[in-house]
Amino acid sequence: MTGISATDTKLYVIHGSHACRSAMLMLEHKRVPYERVNLFTGSHSLSVRLRGFPGNRAPIRSVDGHSHASLATMDRLGTVPALRYGAQHIQTNHEIARFLERLRPAAPLFPADPEQRRAVEEAEQWGDQVLQMAARRIVLASAAHGLDALHNRANDGRLGPLLSPNESLRRIVSSVSARFVFRANPLNERELLVALPPMLDRIDAWIDAGVLNAPALNVADFVIAPCLALLTYRPDLQPQIAARPAGALVERLLPEPN
Repeated sequence: MTGISATDTKLYVIHGSHACRSAMLMLEHKRVPYERVNLFTGSHSLSVRLRGFPGNRAPIRSVDGHSHASLATMDRLGTVPALRYGAQHIQTNHEIARFLERLRPAAPLFPADPEQRRAVEEAEQWGDQVLQMAARRIVLASAAHGLDALHNRANDGRLGPLLSPNESLRRIVSSVSARFVFRANPLNERELLVALPPMLDRIDAWIDAGVLNAPALNVADFVIAPCLALLTYRPDLQPQIAARPAGALVERLLPEPN
């Protein structure tokens, strides 16, 4: 796996995606040069399929325990982040992390100790399968009130502009995503918010145990920190996150831009 240049290493992403930022952080941690390709949010699943990515045989995401038709279709077509390394096509952060670990063992993403690795992989899986969707739905539920409900109308922040640099497109895409794909709205917003503090408690416990935010960063840090960064686009959640150990993790990896 040598001799591949940055121009032959492309990471396909969408603007402001916490999942995509996880892949970017891992590539940067491994010091693998790459070209970032921003796709149009909404058609990105079809875009990666047309670029040779195989998609998924079965849905990989769920909302409230179910993968409804719109979400399942997107998963089967293809997902971002999507990494092309020469002739190889790798999708999902789970697979990208393990590919990068084989490619460049230095600056490891996983602890060498088997017990510590199990703890890190547990946090990684939870962050990828539970927290990532929760953060997405919580922010989309806020956007359903209008872009003014988000920090600087989501034009910037720890992850950059959300969904699109264009406000008009952001409004449309967030509305469609919330209603038809991720089922987030003002009606279930309170339920989503009530479920958040126990999630933050879990992150804090992992930090206290040294699983997260240890001197040597790992794959779980890179999965969970962008989810926290996305939540900070809600001004009502910023103080709550900043006051916790979880706030130190997101500040370490994704500080608020000046």
